[in-house]
Amino acid sequence: MKGIYIPLNRVKTGQTCIVQELNATGPERRRMLDLGFIKDTEVKVMRRSPLGDPTAYFIRNTIIALRKEEASKILVKVNS
Repeated sequence: MKGIYIPLNRVKTGQTCIVQELNATGPERRRMLDLGFIKDTEVKVMRRSPLGDPTAYFIRNTIIALRKEEASKILVKVNS
């Protein structure tokens, strides 16, 4: 059964979530996979810049900054 997935850029600061799908193709998809955004990987939203873009995410023991446009293509399930 498919759960309710939301784009990563809509997850609130401090929340953790689990990667479910990538809605990107080509080099952009490859880059996201190389950064560790693989299905069932936990991601924590660390902090947003003062203007809201980019946002820092903690994934696989490292911090990655993504812009809203990139993060919107990563669908996640928020941990309760």
